[in-house]
Amino acid sequence: MVRQLTEIGNNYLRRCHAQVVRCGQAFRDWFQELRSPLVSQTRGVKLLREWLSPEQLTQYDATGYFHVIGSESGKRYRICHGTSMNIYEIDLAGNLRNGWCFVPNAPLVAGDVMLAQKIALETDERGALVVAKKFSPSASAFANTALARQRVDRIG
Repeated sequence: MVRQLTEIGNNYLRRCHAQVVRCGQAFRDWFQELRSPLVSQTRGVKLLREWLSPEQLTQYDATGYFHVIGSESGKRYRICHGTSMNIYEIDLAGNLRNGWCFVPNAPLVAGDVMLAQKIALETDERGALVVAKKFSPSASAFANTALARQRVDRIG
């Protein structure tokens, strides 16, 4: 009788232990999925920072955007932190002329999108602008620059 009760108890404990292990694994998987976007954001900004020139990096750290020079026209573009509608053509006086929107064909984090935009403008400006959508920059085009800067600070 004691042996039978011990066996029943051991079987019950084994089932409980297996269930606890499964729950622990499910929680660990859920937590990893939850952290994944933050990890991706951090890695994207890190990679972008590695590709920026010292001047661009200083500007990005201070403002949340950086300037690039177009490969063919020599025009100056401002790439703001973001994934779309974040490129502005700048005239010689520093005024916004046109907004340009082009993004990769895959869902990427902001740092990766901005790096792709930088490389496209600096190496194939004409090809990038052929696929870009042009828009008129609004007076509040940089109203969210402080918010973008806060996001970059939290990520980087």
